[in-house]
Amino acid sequence: MKRRSRRYDNLSKLIEKREYSLDEAVNLLKRTAQAKFDESVEIAVRLGVDPRRAEQAVRGTVSLPHGLGKPVRVLVITKGVKAEQAKKAGADYVGYEEYLEKIEKENWLEFDVLVATPDAMKDLGKLGRVLGPRGLMPNPKSGTVSQEIEQTVREIKAGKIDFRVDKAGIIHSSVGKASFDPDKLKENIKSILQTIIRMKPATAKGTYLRSIHISNTMGPGIRLVSNAQEFQE
Repeated sequence: MKRRSRRYDNLSKLIEKREYSLDEAVNLLKRTAQAKFDESVEIAVRLGVDPRRAEQAVRGTVSLPHGLGKPVRVLVITKGVKAEQAKKAGADYVGYEEYLEKIEKENWLEFDVLVATPDAMKDLGKLGRVLGPRGLMPNPKSGTVSQEIEQTVREIKAGKIDFRVDKAGIIHSSVGKASFDPDKLKENIKSILQTIIRMKPATAKGTYLRSIHISNTMGPGIRLVSNAQEFQE
C-alpha cells in the first residue's frame, strides 16, 4: 500500500467527501498548494464511454485561454518552406533526418509536442514504438499533422493542448499552475470541460460525466460536481 506524507495527509483533512462547485473547488485548490515549487493543476475526468470502441474513444484539442503557465517545447519534422514557417512561428526544434535519427538512435525526447507535415508521417511511422507509448506521435485528430505549420505552432505555443481518453475511460490533463489567479484557473477548467461535453459520442449511453477531480501536483484530489450546466458560460 502506498504511503502518503504527513503533509499530504494534513491537506486531505481540508477536503470533505462531497462534490464541490467550481468556485469552491478552485478556492480549496489554492489552499492546498503548499509545495516548495509552483505546482501544476491537473484534471481527471471519468467518462461513461467504452474506449475500446473507436467511435467512443474521445480525443480532441482545446486552446486554454490562459495557457499552461510553462514553456511548451515544440519539435517540427518538415523540410523547405514549411521548415522556415515553423522557425518563424517559434518552434524550438525544426528539421528532418537529423531529428529522426536522434530520436531513433539516442532515444532523444527533449520536447513536449511533435508536429509534422503529412509527407513526413511515412518516416515518423517507423518511430511508433518510441513515440506512441509517450503520446508524442503526431495525429491529424489532434491537429499535429498539418500543412498549416505556422498556425499550428503558434496555437500550441499559446496554450493549445491535446487530450484523449485512456483505457480506463479517464481523460487526464494539465490546466494551468497553482499560482494562477482563481478566475484564470476556472476559465481554463471550463474550456476543457465544455470541449469534452461537446464531444460526447452519440453511442454513449447513461451518465457521460461520471466524475471530475482537480488537484495540484503534490496535493489530494478535489471532486467537482458532475453537472454539465455548472461549466456553461
